[in-house]
Amino acid sequence: MARSRGSWTGGRLTARSLLNPKQVATAVFHPRWIPPSLDPSIERLKRIRVIGGAVASIGVYTLFEGGFDMTELMENALTASVVLLFITPLVVGVMLCLWRHTGTVRQLRVPLLNALKLLLLFVGCVAALVMLVTTINATGNPLVIMVGGLAMLWMLGFVVWGAVRVSGNFFGTAAVHRCLPALLATVTSWLMALPDLVTGDLHGLSLTLGVVFILGAPVTVTVIALLEMGRLKRRYGIRLKAHPATCPPFPGHLPPTGLPHVPPQGNPFGHPYPPAGAGNPYAPGPHHPGTPPPPPYAPGHRGPRNP
Repeated sequence: MARSRGSWTGGRLTARSLLNPKQVATAVFHPRWIPPSLDPSIERLKRIRVIGGAVASIGVYTLFEGGFDMTELMENALTASVVLLFITPLVVGVMLCLWRHTGTVRQLRVPLLNALKLLLLFVGCVAALVMLVTTINATGNPLVIMVGGLAMLWMLGFVVWGAVRVSGNFFGTAAVHRCLPALLATVTSWLMALPDLVTGDLHGLSLTLGVVFILGAPVTVTVIALLEMGRLKRRYGIRLKAHPATCPPFPGHLPPTGLPHVPPQGNPFGHPYPPAGAGNPYAPGPHHPGTPPPPPYAPGHRGPRNP
């Protein structure tokens, strides 16, 4: 894997853009080193997967269990972040053990470190938002509530849009392997639903709504992830079990053809002695098209003299 170049944000942030949490979240949580999508259809599948992942992470039942609760929403987001903090390295570690038969971990060191930084950055931002909301709710100072409320609104937009971005690229793991985001989204959505499945906690919902809202998200994410990985395999030959170094080059990133360090063939300065006129300088003179051309040494033809 090539070493990522340039700054984290790629120079996309300006003083004016800092007022827009969406632009800041896009620059921070979707850095330049994350590779672009290979196919528009795969990008559409990712968007649908993001919606299913949001349902699995936050839980639709939050809106039905006594109305919208900001504190519970933040607790669910923090819980999902903690799960991601442990599950993402674990799943990536399992895949590294699988890939070591056809490649080395050293080849993936740079994208792995970048993905870990992005994961820690997102979890830290979620934790900071939860602490800010808790502080504002606990204080009675009007000035703190006013200033903290503005900061909370900015942070909320920043974290929400950041969650959308990292759900699509799944902390930049596509820079490690194109199939990793789909795999991680599937594993995470099922792990978020497992506690409710094991305990039978429907969160106050009826049996039908509980089953739909608990199983709907992981099943949806799994189906879309399988479609995404299947399309990568059919169209681009990218397999989940194959080491990223053995995958075919991506469109737009094809290696140069030919042998390395070989200069272009041919004379780069052209012919040193170009003929005065066009055509072959030693061709016979013009003749009538109806008559055969004269032999090269016909009588009267002056050939080269014998020195």
